[in-house]
Amino acid sequence: MIKTVTDKKVVFFGELMMHLSTKRYERIIQSREFDISYTGAEANTAVSLQNYGVESFVVSSVPDNAVGEACLAYLRQFRVNLDYVKRNGSRLGIFFAETGVSQRPSTVLYDRKGSSITELCENDFDWDAIFRGKQWFHFAGTAPALGDNVASIVRKACAKAKEYGLMVSVDLNFRKNLWTAEKAGKVMGDLMRYVDVLFTNEEEVGIVFGIKAKESNINTGKLSEEGYYDVARQLVQRFGFKYVSISLRESISASVNNWSGLLYDGQKIYSSRKYHIDYIVDRIGGGDSYSSGIIYGLLTGQDAQETVEFAAASSCLKHTIHGDFNLVSFDEVCTLIKGDGSGRIQR
Repeated sequence: MIKTVTDKKVVFFGELMMHLSTKRYERIIQSREFDISYTGAEANTAVSLQNYGVESFVVSSVPDNAVGEACLAYLRQFRVNLDYVKRNGSRLGIFFAETGVSQRPSTVLYDRKGSSITELCENDFDWDAIFRGKQWFHFAGTAPALGDNVASIVRKACAKAKEYGLMVSVDLNFRKNLWTAEKAGKVMGDLMRYVDVLFTNEEEVGIVFGIKAKESNINTGKLSEEGYYDVARQLVQRFGFKYVSISLRESISASVNNWSGLLYDGQKIYSSRKYHIDYIVDRIGGGDSYSSGIIYGLLTGQDAQETVEFAAASSCLKHTIHGDFNLVSFDEVCTLIKGDGSGRIQR
């Protein structure tokens, strides 16, 4: 894959949050200190794309206080554009994370009620100004899950993005701690009419849209690739997407996974190489890094096979990095694609 210099710009809308993670694989109940970082599904994807040289704009809100400024200062070091982040409300959403190990899974506890973004209304953003001169709009299902007002903002943004001819992508990102499957199916089903590219995984489309892969069991780690080919075809038939991309995680344990992806263009399925990840440092943000790889490939005109290979390799590397951001370069991803996964010191 050849790095393509592009002047195309991508817009992301979603919540910015504080991430408090336990240290040394501790449980929350035993922890006396936490690592602090700042995150958000869309911001994670934006940082990856910015690393690959694509100008990325985050649209969101933070409280007008020291915590809000700390969040923005953290993001600025990764060069994403924050011109469209509002200051409002009194608190930043938080999530607590326990990193799992071996047979104990990672867990996430949300504290997002009343956060800055939930106090916004439909007319708080000038989408004409935001989308002018941009080529792509991306959001995740966690944004409309925050409330009917946020869902209305997303709906307005999607409609305006289509007026300006942008590609629109969404990561389905169903979170049972934010809303019910029934509500997700209704709201996300309505938003799909605007979407060109859907990102999802082996579990979500079954929960939200009732489309399930045959002969797969996410709890045992058994996945049927042919089953997911059928899922991708059904999604395109139902919603008319230009592309469906499914990340495939085979969870052997919290520490060991197999990881791959597929991309369907409405005509043909393209499958990536499968990576065996022997030791997962942090899997949070893995799906976002995968999405960024697909967006990069499609945005810069790479062929479908190169695109899905880049996405899978990029996300594989993310599993080796603490925190939610995928802090790897384009060249590092390409080195892994070429087969160099030995981990030898680079001097």
